[in-house]
Amino acid sequence: MVDLSGKVAIITGAGQGVGFGIAAAMSAAGASVVLAGRTLAKVEQAAAEITGRGGKALAVACDVKDPATMQAAIDAAIAAFGGLDILVNNAQEVPLGTLDDVTDESFTAGFESGPLATFRFMKLARPHLAARGGGTIFNMCSSAGIRWDMAGYGPYGAVKQAIRVLTRAAASEWGSEGIRVLTIAPHAESPGLKWWIETNPDEAAAFFRTIPLGRIGALETDIGQAVAALCGPEFAYLTGATIPLDGGQANFD
Repeated sequence: MVDLSGKVAIITGAGQGVGFGIAAAMSAAGASVVLAGRTLAKVEQAAAEITGRGGKALAVACDVKDPATMQAAIDAAIAAFGGLDILVNNAQEVPLGTLDDVTDESFTAGFESGPLATFRFMKLARPHLAARGGGTIFNMCSSAGIRWDMAGYGPYGAVKQAIRVLTRAAASEWGSEGIRVLTIAPHAESPGLKWWIETNPDEAAAFFRTIPLGRIGALETDIGQAVAALCGPEFAYLTGATIPLDGGQANFD
């Protein structure tokens, strides 16, 4: 396993699902982790689980649609652990549905919590990463943005594809500061995916048939450990890329 001792990471949406899986894996690798989430009680419970395993974890309330709470999360990380090395932009409200069904309010919430929040948090984190000689930023996208049939996924795919563009821009502009920026496209056992499978059983069955490895990724071991590994020196020359952790399903070429 990669050694992240001495590293400090902020993970948004870390109270459950992919965010918690990444936080747990980074903690197991030695990082101090700040679990940021809109519901403080949820991230407190998640942080308690990590500290119960012997890790260093701090829970902070953070609504990624509110820049003030994003700044407060960074300030808390600096105060508690002395710096910042890793940012994981995971939290996202999802505008699912057809173009006719998705409201302006839902689409706006998806944009604000997705590409706009990613844009803001990256810029807030940048000076702290640069001060430590560089760092790694992870942004989350989805294969929904590259489906051959976009019916029902247009607004969702649109906000996720915008995040990929921001990743490329940040990687290009901040590489000279040692800051690497990557997009992760996971399929994982998250509450959101479980809800989708239960709500759309026929579509879900067809979906599983398109995954060469035949299963959804485990939150900590398949997704979290892979993201943690990408922070290591072995991947120091990798930036600006979209990395699918999806059992071989999507083609981002």
